[in-house]
Amino acid sequence: MRRVSYRLLVLVSAAVLLLDQLTKEIIIRKLELYEALPILPNFFHITHVRNQGAAFGILANHALRLPVLLGASLLAVVGICWYYRQFPPERSWLRWGLSLILGGAVGNMIDRLRFGAVIDFLDVHWYQYHWPAFNVADSAITIGVVLLLVDCWRPGHQGTAS
Repeated sequence: MRRVSYRLLVLVSAAVLLLDQLTKEIIIRKLELYEALPILPNFFHITHVRNQGAAFGILANHALRLPVLLGASLLAVVGICWYYRQFPPERSWLRWGLSLILGGAVGNMIDRLRFGAVIDFLDVHWYQYHWPAFNVADSAITIGVVLLLVDCWRPGHQGTAS
C-alpha cells in the first residue's frame, strides 16, 4: 500500500483559507455593509455584501439553509480528503484542484458559522449589469474545478485512480 502525502493539500488549502479570511476581515473593518469602493468605474468595485445562500444566492431564504449548507460543506471537506488519497502524486492538476477547492470550502464554511452568511466583496459588472459578488474562496473553488476538468481531459487521466 502506498503512503499518501497530504502536504500539498494542507499547504495550499491553508494558504487559500488564510488569504480568504484576511481579505474578508479587511472588508468587514473598512467597509460598511453594501458600501462600494470603485476600482474601475462601470466594471469593478470592492463592495461589502453578504450572501446567505449558496452560489448565486440559492437557498438564501430557505428555513433550513444554514444546516443544509454547513452539512454540504462538511461533506465536501470529508469527500475531498478521501478522494485526494485515491490518486497518485503524478496527478498534480487534480491534487492542486482539490486543494484549492478544500481551502475555499472551509473559508466559506467559517463565514457561515461566524455570520450565518458568506462575506462577498469582488463586484464585477458592466454598468448596471452585475455578476454576483464573490470572494477569494469562491475564486479558489472555481480555479480548482477548472484544474479538475483539465486533469480529466489529459490523455490517460480520464478520472481513473492509481
